[in-house]
Amino acid sequence: MADKPHIVKSFEQELGQLRSMMAQMGGIVENQVALALAAIADRDEEAASSAYQQDLEVDQLERDVEGLAIRLLALRGPMASDLREIVAALKITGDLERIGDYAASIARKSLRIQTGEGQISLSGLRSMGRLVQDNLRRSIDAMTQRDANRATEVWHADRAVDEYYTALFRELVTYMLEDPRNIRSCTELLFIAKNLERIGDHATNIVERVYYAVTGENLPPFRPRGGIEISDQEWDAR
Repeated sequence: MADKPHIVKSFEQELGQLRSMMAQMGGIVENQVALALAAIADRDEEAASSAYQQDLEVDQLERDVEGLAIRLLALRGPMASDLREIVAALKITGDLERIGDYAASIARKSLRIQTGEGQISLSGLRSMGRLVQDNLRRSIDAMTQRDANRATEVWHADRAVDEYYTALFRELVTYMLEDPRNIRSCTELLFIAKNLERIGDHATNIVERVYYAVTGENLPPFRPRGGIEISDQEWDAR
């Protein structure tokens, strides 16, 4: 029995390490998205390159988090909220990795856009990007602070992202119909918008997992939705 305090202390240290790694991963992914949006707004090749390169670091952190989480499950026998937190971490790390992938994809595509003497406005895309970036930031805050109330707020905010995407989709299709020379750039912008929408979905995934880890209950199975529904298979393949 003399070893029990040591075992508990060791478990708390490892759990703290897991939280620290998750926070680090979240911070890198948040920075990736910011760099990708800067690449669009400013045609910044350096920002685009940085967003892409950081994806390797995110992938390594995903592997490290998974390894530590599996170790904790196998060796520590966590229960109740600790068990929920570790299982949630395994799922959240997958969401963060996918967000990093989408940010890297946006960065690559941003350098192929030609707006042609201002004929194509990027204001809608920038507005959508700011909203997605804000939701992502708040989802990571909810994760690091284990805040169920903030998680619920982000969950409700995903509807606005869907509505932005719908409006932007229609705007870009209009540009293509007005002038076939816009088709190539608008197609790239459509993929960027879809990637942003998917980042918003993964941010919502994160807060759903946070809410369950903290409360032991699930948010409603049907999310607030806005706008049009399009299959994600083709977009994810890109």
